[in-house]
Amino acid sequence: MTLGAGVLNAVVNVLVAAAIVTGVSSSSPTSPASAAQRSNDSGIRVLFIGNSLTQANGLPGMVETLSRQGGGAPIRTATVAFPGFSLEDHWNEGTAQRRIAEGGWSIVVLQQGPSSLPESRAALRESAVRFDKVIRASGARTALYMVWPESNRRGAFDAVSRSYAQAAEDVHGILFPAGEGWRAVWRRDPDAPLYGPDGLHPTPTGTYLAALVIYEQIAGRSPLGLPPLTGMPAERARQLQEAAQEANARFGRR
Repeated sequence: MTLGAGVLNAVVNVLVAAAIVTGVSSSSPTSPASAAQRSNDSGIRVLFIGNSLTQANGLPGMVETLSRQGGGAPIRTATVAFPGFSLEDHWNEGTAQRRIAEGGWSIVVLQQGPSSLPESRAALRESAVRFDKVIRASGARTALYMVWPESNRRGAFDAVSRSYAQAAEDVHGILFPAGEGWRAVWRRDPDAPLYGPDGLHPTPTGTYLAALVIYEQIAGRSPLGLPPLTGMPAERARQLQEAAQEANARFGRR
C-alpha cells in the first residue's frame, strides 16, 4: 500500500532505506536523557518491534534523521516489524526475542494496533510484561509507542491512550504518546492530513509527528525548530512540533 503522495515521497523513500542501522551503545537502562548523556560515539541504540504502523514511511529512519538534525547523541535504530502482527504474534514468532537478546540496546519500543477494546488492551498489557522481562535482562528499557484508532473510530482515542499508558505503567517504561500528538495538532488545525487513504496508516505528515514525539522523549531535546519534511510548509512543521511537545508534556512517561 502506498501511503502519502506528492512531493513528500522522495524523502520518505530515503528514510525507509535508513530504517535499519547497526551500532553499539554503552548506555544503561535508566532514563532516555541519561542514556544520551552516557552514550558513546555510536549513539543510543533503539530497537523497534511492531507492525506496519511502525514501518509506514520509515518511522525509525525518520527518528534517526531528526537526531542528526537536532544534535546530541545520535540515535541508531533497528526494526523487527511484520504487517498485522500483535506483540503476541511477535513473541510466538521469535525474531524479536532473538534481536533483543543480542544486547547493546538502550531502548526497545513495543507497538501493536490501537488496542482500544478490553481484550486487546489485556493482550497489550500481558505482552508488554512478558517482553519487559527479556528487555530488562538485556540491559535496556521498555518503551510503548502509542498509536491511534481508525479514522472512523475517532471516539476510541481515549481508550487507545489508556491502553498504552497502562501498559507503560505496568513495566515502569517510557511512553511515546504519538496518538495524543495527533489530537494536539488537530486542535490547532482540524484539517491536518494525518490519516492515509486506508484510514489507519499515517501519511508522511502523521509519521513525522510520531517521530517528533519519539525523538523528544529519547533525546531529551525540544523538537521546536527542527527542519520540516521536504515540501512541508514551515507553519505546518511548527504546528506539528508544538503538538509533539504538548503531547509529551501532558502524556509522556519517562
